[in-house]
Amino acid sequence: MALPAMLRSLRHHNYRLWAAADLISVTGTWMQVLALNWLVLSITHSATSVGLGLLLQAVPTLALAPLGGAIADRLPARRVVMAGQSVQMALSALLALLAAGDPSGPMGLYAISFVSGAVTALTSPSLARFGMEIVGPEDLSNALSLGSVLSSGGRILGMSLAGVVIAVVGVPGAFAANAASFAAVLAALILMRHRELHEVPKAAPGERGVVAGLRHVLRTPWLLVTLGLAFVLGSLGRNYQVTMAAMSDGPLHGGAGGYGALSVLFAVGTVLGGLFAASRSRLSLALLPVMAVACSVGQMASGVAPNLPVFGALMLPIAAAAVVIDTTVSTRVQLDSPGGLRGRVIAAQGMVGAASGAAGGPALGAMCDLLGPRAALVLAGAVSVTAALAAGAALLRLRRKGALARTGPDQVPAGLPHGPAPRRMAVR
Repeated sequence: MALPAMLRSLRHHNYRLWAAADLISVTGTWMQVLALNWLVLSITHSATSVGLGLLLQAVPTLALAPLGGAIADRLPARRVVMAGQSVQMALSALLALLAAGDPSGPMGLYAISFVSGAVTALTSPSLARFGMEIVGPEDLSNALSLGSVLSSGGRILGMSLAGVVIAVVGVPGAFAANAASFAAVLAALILMRHRELHEVPKAAPGERGVVAGLRHVLRTPWLLVTLGLAFVLGSLGRNYQVTMAAMSDGPLHGGAGGYGALSVLFAVGTVLGGLFAASRSRLSLALLPVMAVACSVGQMASGVAPNLPVFGALMLPIAAAAVVIDTTVSTRVQLDSPGGLRGRVIAAQGMVGAASGAAGGPALGAMCDLLGPRAALVLAGAVSVTAALAAGAALLRLRRKGALARTGPDQVPAGLPHGPAPRRMAVR
């Protein structure tokens, strides 16, 4: 029986294995995130300490992502992914043992968080490249879109299970569950049919190294425009964990319960966005500024929402548009970059994401404190709209100059009206 177009990636045996492993893995990841934050908070009684732990996981991405990209373009992706997942499994098991020993300070937890972030930085580009090997360029956009749905579902499930597991068996149980979830990923990798994998070209000897990847990014105008827009949206337009909390605790008077409800609505919106992206046969660059404007205008509207229900209703399209934006950026980055440089371009995208999150959270928090959350949302949304319009104009000029031709192995013209597309199928 033919699958609906929205589910076309599931016709691949290897992707069915990967999707199941992805859901299990993301669920375990969010169980560990909540358990680790809770453990650090219970030890230090400081929210700042929790933030420091999150920062330690993000910092390695900025420092090591270029090296991870070079590794992805040179070594077999499947082997790198297996090695990375095995190390992450060991680190989660170590967290479980450390938590069971009732630590008196957070330094050991911080050290593991830092190492975990370093492993993620070194292996994430290979993980992204491996996504294309699983389904090929034709179905990559659909696979990434379905991946965003699985990620949202795993996040909701993991957050829900974490509360139950911590209450029943304690924090070590959540870490142990995450360690076990890596077994599903390793099993999927072992059971995949190698003959059905789609080989992605490796870097030629003269193209290897971090410098070659940086040179390509700096010499590719459409990529600079895309990553620049992604940075603005990721920093000022996407840190809703900050602004939802500020709005709920402040002018909307929703309290902790309201913040929880908004978080659920936001997660539902990401599922809707993933389904929308999966239903499209192609995700072109033309969609990026359109969705960016829609997301940013929605952000401005949320700043003047009169009450919690209206604010919550706006979270649905905002979150949906954010997922479509992420999927479109990942699609174009992967499909429109030369095969031998793709890992390093993916690494550049990861660095932009890490930098935008690190810069945007404090910036939006300071704006909320100084101007109030309503003004912060409106101002940040206005900046994001301006950036989206400028990016759209720049992409249009590049299209007219013929500077948007794809350089990927399929040699299909990309640009504004062309090209199929992806989200990163990240297990971690």
